[in-house]
Amino acid sequence: MLKSDFYYDLPEELIAQTPIEPRNFSRMMKVDRKSGEIEHSHFYNLCNFLKEGDLLVMNDSRVLPARLYGEKEGTGAFMEFLLLEQKGDKLWEILVRPGKKAKPGAKFSFGNGRIKAEIIETAEDGSRIAKFDCEGNFFTALEDVGQVPLPPYITEKLENKERYQTVYSRELGSSAAPTAGLHFTKEMLSDLQCKGINLAYVTLHVGLGTFRPVKEDDILDHKMHSEHYYFPQKTADLIKNTKANGGRVIAVGTTSCRTLESVASFNNGEIRECEGYTDIFIYPGYEFKVLDGLITNFHLPESTLIMLVSAFMGYENTMNAYKTAVEEKYRFFSFGDSMLIL
Repeated sequence: MLKSDFYYDLPEELIAQTPIEPRNFSRMMKVDRKSGEIEHSHFYNLCNFLKEGDLLVMNDSRVLPARLYGEKEGTGAFMEFLLLEQKGDKLWEILVRPGKKAKPGAKFSFGNGRIKAEIIETAEDGSRIAKFDCEGNFFTALEDVGQVPLPPYITEKLENKERYQTVYSRELGSSAAPTAGLHFTKEMLSDLQCKGINLAYVTLHVGLGTFRPVKEDDILDHKMHSEHYYFPQKTADLIKNTKANGGRVIAVGTTSCRTLESVASFNNGEIRECEGYTDIFIYPGYEFKVLDGLITNFHLPESTLIMLVSAFMGYENTMNAYKTAVEEKYRFFSFGDSMLIL
């Protein structure tokens, strides 16, 4: 398949710049996975489409305040760091801007010296490895000094940093939010459990590679960026019980989906506790091993995320749903509306 097969025309005004309040008042398009039939609703009605014994699997990763603004020691030149992944004790893979000022040996200061960094090496893709130093706990300092990195298509300032975190986030490590979960409120999660809907958690730390554009015309030539995941035994047991009792396993977001399918793929179909890295690329033709349903947002044209959705509910159904979403003026991307595929 070609990258261009997944293009759709999106008016810029449909790209959501601010989150809906309350969180669960976003619109929700329910799509029948087999027939493609569409029903329009709101996220607070999610329970009406679920059955007692269904299982929602959520990614509890928390977004790092990974954007740092500071200066180069000695010259005072402005510098921006974006933390991507921890590589060792005090070592991080980062993106830098402007790159010409960040050669090995260069030193930088952030938050009036609260955090300091030295460039150790330059990677082939242009990213850097930097060694950080600070007084006290690094993550505490990062919470004080850093800023949550919003996607580039969001140009308005976010007044409340917690709105780019899910209400169940707890494992710090993502460069971007698992945005399908942004629609849930704590009250809604409690209500779902009271009605017999079970909740389970996985952790996949979202890397910026997930959102890098597909450059190759043939999607089979695209290489996914590797991301760290942890899959607990408690979640494995809940999935097994759900399947055994005729319930449905519904992933909240493409990151949860990729974690579930990675675990099943890596362990010969066995669902058990494990941890590691995954670069699984799900596109049409993929045979799902765990998933029965998916909650997701509306994704960028020609992205690996819309390819995943197409794999789950069929190419024609997906492109028709997106065409309908544009016609009905749904809100798109991270702060946009939701899609429920069952």
